[in-house]
Amino acid sequence: MTAPTNLRTAQRAGLALVGYFVRRHPISFAVGVGGAALFASAIVASAVVIGRATDSVILPVLDGGEPIAGRLWPAALAVVGVALWKAIGITLRRIGAGYLQYHSQADTRLALMDKVLRMELSWFRRQTTGDLLAITDADASQATFILAPIPYGTGASLLLIGTVVMVFAIDPTLALIVFVAIGGIVSIDASGSWRTFVAFQRIQEGRADVARVAHESFDGALTVKALGREDYETDRFAAVSDSLRDGLIGIGKTFTNYRVMVEALLSATTVVMLVMGAVRVGAGAISAGQVITIAYLLGLLLIPIRIIGFVLWDLSHSVAGWNRVTSVLHAEDIVAYGDLTARPIPLPAAVAGESIGFGYLANEPVLSDVNVAISPGKIVAIVGPTASGKSTLAVLMARLWDPDSGVIAIDGADVRDFARSALPGEVAFVSQEDFLFDDTVAGNIAFGVDVTDADIARAAQVAAAADFIGGLPDGYDTILGERGTVLSGGQRQRIALARALVRKPRLLILDDATSAVDPSVETRIIQALRGADLPSTVVVVAYRRSSIVLADEVIFVDDGRIQAQGRHQDLMRSVPRYAEILEAYETDAAERAKVLGETE
Repeated sequence: MTAPTNLRTAQRAGLALVGYFVRRHPISFAVGVGGAALFASAIVASAVVIGRATDSVILPVLDGGEPIAGRLWPAALAVVGVALWKAIGITLRRIGAGYLQYHSQADTRLALMDKVLRMELSWFRRQTTGDLLAITDADASQATFILAPIPYGTGASLLLIGTVVMVFAIDPTLALIVFVAIGGIVSIDASGSWRTFVAFQRIQEGRADVARVAHESFDGALTVKALGREDYETDRFAAVSDSLRDGLIGIGKTFTNYRVMVEALLSATTVVMLVMGAVRVGAGAISAGQVITIAYLLGLLLIPIRIIGFVLWDLSHSVAGWNRVTSVLHAEDIVAYGDLTARPIPLPAAVAGESIGFGYLANEPVLSDVNVAISPGKIVAIVGPTASGKSTLAVLMARLWDPDSGVIAIDGADVRDFARSALPGEVAFVSQEDFLFDDTVAGNIAFGVDVTDADIARAAQVAAAADFIGGLPDGYDTILGERGTVLSGGQRQRIALARALVRKPRLLILDDATSAVDPSVETRIIQALRGADLPSTVVVVAYRRSSIVLADEVIFVDDGRIQAQGRHQDLMRSVPRYAEILEAYETDAAERAKVLGETE
């Protein structure tokens, strides 16, 4: 949905928004509108009852001195009946409106989550976490906010129509006054709501800025505190908060100015109607009871007219929020899947790549014309200098990105031909940047997969995590907290590795996934992977010689190409650049160890 450019397109966008949600929940909308219609008809009926009670009970008794006996109870029963009628309408209206709003809100958030998780990783690089959080929370809430008053607004519209028709039936002159006044009030509110539409857009963007800065400050708390930049971050947050405050105040001022005009017009209409009503009674055109009926209706119309105004203003705000929601829902960077399902073959996978080319940015290739073949059941180390493309090759094998050219195949099947969630049934990827959820150790390892406690324990054993898990307060039932902050970096990596192993993948890809553990532990893990009863081909992006020498084969990547592939000993003899890289790794590791030893 594009941003409206004038009042008519804004109204059309608002109607399209309401229609979208109504089509998804027609029953709740019908219940809400039905209740609003009952309420509106009860209001009109109550005016009729009050008018007739004035003519048949109050005036005869007070002015004519007639006895009240036989007159009071019918009038009282009519009043009670109308009150019950109105109560039923209010109940149905609120139930229907509540169901419509909150279910639509939940539907929107679920649709956003489903869409976001289907997007390519390249799309995530163009977003901020704070903005996505704001769209999922504040914008989704604001987009559906209009649904709560819609049934009431519908009922108010019916009440206005009923009032105008009834006043026309009583006296066309007074009806013309009421009709002009109501038209003016609605026009004022419609104009005001459109004038603030752009401001509402900025408000939603301001809320996203507040969420973004807050998320960065909380997520980067360690960096902020380590560098002593608490005041700087507070000032940064204050700037976006103040901007949001000023925007809200500006809209509040505009809204107040328009409401003053509406209230003044309502008051003037009441005064003019009473004066003209007295004139019409004096002329014998209508009765005093009919004037009371019209005055009572106008008094009751004050709240519905305000509601219609609120609906128009809320509609602009909701359209502004919905535009941001649809910017995600209509995004086209969706990962395309085929229909190939995972094949339940308990055997290691073979990997082949042909003419692979890829770049994260246009005209800046990371990999060029790469051809690779990995035999099933092998442990293969991918080695190369920084920014050579080795991690990129690993993520392409897991289809976290798609190559710009060429094909990557698992057992001869293009990874792009697998159905959604089918490829992760055969391939497991563990990155250096491990992520743990605010759950138990067992919950993080299983992560929604139906596995037994024994499966979890075996995976933890292979990942060299069983010992430290046993030392946690509640073992596998220990809550790790957000991002697993109670664990060290190496412990988090081993939990992430166990999470991949418990799935028994046919292809296990480790992108420097043990960089935070001791070399001896890393060696133990590689040896455990070799001896474990796993149907896996293992691909390891490696830096340490202790891990590389344990691999059956090494793929040497440099300058975006595979320069050599073979056994470690053979590459050391035949590829000088490979030997140079490994020596550089070892020198760097030794220097770091020396520095750490001196600081201790």
